[in-house]
Amino acid sequence: MYRTYRTWLILCMSVAWLLTGCGSPTDTNNNNGNSNTTNSNGNSNSNSTNSNSNNNENTNENNNNSSSGPTLPTDITDGWNMIDGGEGTICSRGDKFSFFVRKGKVNKVIIDFIGGGACWDARSCSLADAIFSDSVEPLRKAFLAGEGYKKGLYDFEREDNPFKDWYHIAIPYCTGDIHWGNNVVTYTPKTGEPFKINHKGAVNARFVLDWIYKRFSKPEKILVTGCSAGAYGSILWSAHVAKQYPDSQIRQMGDCGAGVITDTFLKDSFPSWKAEAAMPEWIPAFDPSKHKITDHDLSYLYINIAGFYKNHLFAQYNTAFDENQTFYFNAMGGGNADEWGAQMRKMMEKIHKDTPNFRSYIASGKKHCILVENRFYDVTVKGVKFMDWLYKFAEGEAVEDITCEGDACKEPTVPEKP
Repeated sequence: MYRTYRTWLILCMSVAWLLTGCGSPTDTNNNNGNSNTTNSNGNSNSNSTNSNSNNNENTNENNNNSSSGPTLPTDITDGWNMIDGGEGTICSRGDKFSFFVRKGKVNKVIIDFIGGGACWDARSCSLADAIFSDSVEPLRKAFLAGEGYKKGLYDFEREDNPFKDWYHIAIPYCTGDIHWGNNVVTYTPKTGEPFKINHKGAVNARFVLDWIYKRFSKPEKILVTGCSAGAYGSILWSAHVAKQYPDSQIRQMGDCGAGVITDTFLKDSFPSWKAEAAMPEWIPAFDPSKHKITDHDLSYLYINIAGFYKNHLFAQYNTAFDENQTFYFNAMGGGNADEWGAQMRKMMEKIHKDTPNFRSYIASGKKHCILVENRFYDVTVKGVKFMDWLYKFAEGEAVEDITCEGDACKEPTVPEKP
């Protein structure tokens, strides 16, 4: 039963971007992620571009805030463009990394960190029992061959899609480290041969952000988001985006990444990922000489990043009994859906208590993620449609916290259609 459900999850992760034991890891390499060149292949309309990035975020710090007016990319064409990663970018098992850009019509940008599981030890990273996406190839087919990604936020033919005119950058996920890692690990399973995993999510993310920084001088608005594992990438890297664009309106929304984990998960995963280098160290709460992220839970990121960037807005969307987040919580040693749901609400309360610029939307049911599903247009709680709530949030309009209550939370996320 477990293997059947796991297989189903991996298939879904290749098409719908999900979240997120055990051998001994051995560090074999640590690359700083600097790169100088990248190539670009075309999209389904034979679009092609070229990019040249040094992948060092600090070299671009505020360089694009030109007084002559905002600049936009000139090296992409209509539709989806695939940009190949440069030196240092890689997927977990050695496949090529690429990302995808869709040209917009307004000076507003969506940066979407794609989800797809996580791995941190010999069992979770192995081929046989892996619970994460390890290649960009399914996304290449989906974006460029028209085999998927036409739902929810990605349905650009729907007139009621409020984000259809925004520039859209999709950052694939193939490294098992929730977009945070910068390490190469050789895992030794209890049986079988040792194998290598490239936990290089941070290197890949920096490369994409560097590409963005060089082409967008001053976006009016930026929505940094992501489903599941991508939700954790979105909150961490939103701090880097906010630092780069001090005059833009930054909005972050984590889609089904509540951060409900066991007490030991960060201590177990961080040694494998070496994620400390991706932390926003200019924020005092992330000064490594004074604070260790492994001493905290994931609410620490929201509380302190939002606390530092008080003029920006941060948010989460979750369902009351998210089946996927519950699955991973259980895999970490946690409990069932009721226990996960109670912990999720405590997490939201904890963030709200110390973070006035944080908003949350909790829908009924157990469906995982909303951005890449057609229920993006339908989910409604207490008369407030999520699509409208998110658009107002992204545009800087005031929105209230929305949550289902009582027995209403047990209803399907979207009512069954006759």
